[in-house]
Order: sequence, then structure tokens, then C-alpha cells
Amino acid sequence: MGTNITSVIISFIVCVITGPVIIPVLRRLKFGQSILEIGPQWHAKKSGTPTMGGIIFILGVTVSVILLARDFKGLLLLLVSIAFGIIGFIDDFIKVVLKRNLGLTARQKFTAQTVVAVFYTLFLYNSGFADGELYIPFLDKIAQMEGWLFIPFTVFVLLGTVNSVNLTDGLDGLAAGITVVVSLFFTIAAFVLGDRSTAVFCAAVTGGCLGFLIFNAHPAKVFMGDTGSLFLGGAVSAAAISLKMHLFLIIAGGVYLVETLSVIMQVASFKLTGKRIFKMSPIHHHFEMMGWKETKVVTVFVLITIILCMIGLIGVNNILHLVA
Repeated sequence: MGTNITSVIISFIVCVITGPVIIPVLRRLKFGQSILEIGPQWHAKKSGTPTMGGIIFILGVTVSVILLARDFKGLLLLLVSIAFGIIGFIDDFIKVVLKRNLGLTARQKFTAQTVVAVFYTLFLYNSGFADGELYIPFLDKIAQMEGWLFIPFTVFVLLGTVNSVNLTDGLDGLAAGITVVVSLFFTIAAFVLGDRSTAVFCAAVTGGCLGFLIFNAHPAKVFMGDTGSLFLGGAVSAAAISLKMHLFLIIAGGVYLVETLSVIMQVASFKLTGKRIFKMSPIHHHFEMMGWKETKVVTVFVLITIILCMIGLIGVNNILHLVA
């Protein structure tokens, strides 16, 4: 456990040190966020706030993992997360530098994400890091999936989580605050399951998000951008998959899931009936439209995540006897 605490501390300190350096640079380069007209009107005042700030916690996580990782698995988790982060960086670059507000096209982004997800999944499966087993929460059982089913399912989990975290990043401190809790959950899970490498990596993500919140909590001095949200989505999902805990993402990452479902339901309802289910999607904007303050939405969503992760830990306790 001492190594995991050290991982949190290193990542946190790197963020605290680099944040005040990186944020002014982003501001001087005029890497400011453009607020879409379709978004809440009161978010217009955030226009110009530096984005691509995910670089701050990516540095923190990278330094921590490089210093503390003792095998290739921890580095693999870092590399796949950075790969997703690079896709986000390209998207942000197109938005803020080339002034194309929508960034990469949906097809371009999805194709790039799929390539990374497929490569990671195939590597895990062919190298022996994954064998098709999945822990089933609360049932004290392991599901065995054949490769032809395990590989596409794992790719789906990766893509779904990455884009869910991206959708969750819409309020000051929301994505980072929720991911602090989720990554801490997987840190604890990895530790009790005996996976030291994954525990160190998740601890680094926890520390990175904590450090980033110093600058990203309301009122945000910097946004993580797609650079950060895709990195975090990749980190959380890659860690869960390495632990055979795909299904636990549904519990611990329940808020991510609801954010995505709210968008799917909104689009489907409008196309089929011409009516909207929510005042605005993703669902965090719905609560804003209902009159909730931004800080209240973030606080409630983080508290819900804490409760979900505590429930998830009960499931982790139930599968301990299944660990070889």
C-alpha cells in the first residue's frame, strides 16, 4: 500500500508544480475554449478559458508510473491511455488552433479510438495478460468468454468508457472529481486482488486528478479538453480490463453510463417523436436548466459515485476467493 500512496503523492505534486507553469503557456498561446452556441447560455463567460489542460495530469501520471512501475504492465496501461490522449490532443488542436470548433469528425475520432482499442485488446489477449475471464459482481463467479466474443466485447467497453468520460467533462471539476473516486476504487481493487502494477497506475491517476482539481474546480482556471477526458477514459477502462473487471465499470462508473444514456435517449426521442426527454443533454446540463448551481451538480454526482464505488467494493470482497 505504501507504493500506491507514493504514486498518488508523486502524481499530485507534479500537477501542483507544473499547473502554474502550463496554464499561463496555454493562455499565451491562446489555447482558449470556445463555447458552443448550443450549450447553456451562462457558460458563455467561460469562453477563452485555457483548454488542453489534461496535459497537466498526464505529466503527473507519466512521471509517477515511470518512477514506480516495475514491469511492463504498468507501462502498457500508461501507453494506451496516452494513445487515447493523443487523439484528444489532435481534436483539441484542430478546435483551438485551427479554429474548427467541432474538431475531428465523428468518423475520424471513432476510427482512431477503435484502432487503439483493438490493438490494446489483441495485445492483452495474445500476450497472456487477458485470458477471456471476467469477474461477475456479487455472484462469486468468473465468466469465461472465447476470443471471438471477448475481443469485441472488450473493445466495446473501451470505446464506451472513453466516450462516456468525454461526455461527462462538461462542468468545472465534474469529470476530474468523478474520476478521482473511480480510479481510487480501482486502486483498492487492484491492491486487494494482488495486481501491484495496475494499483500503482490507478493511484497515479487518482493523484493526477486531485492535483488537477486545484486548477479545474469551480471557477475553473483551465479545462482538461479532449486531451484529458480521453486519457482518463482510456486509463479507467484499460485498468478495469486488466483486472478482469469490465462489468464493475457499470457500477463504479455509473455516472459515466448515465451521462451517455441521457444523450442516446435524447437523440432517439427527438428523432422518433420530435420531443426531448431532458431539457438538455448530457444530463448534467438538464439539472443546470432546472436551476441547480454548477457546484451542486458536481457535488451530487461525485457523492453518487462514492456510493456506487462503495457498493462496488462489496462486489470486490465477494470475488477475493476466486483470485488464484
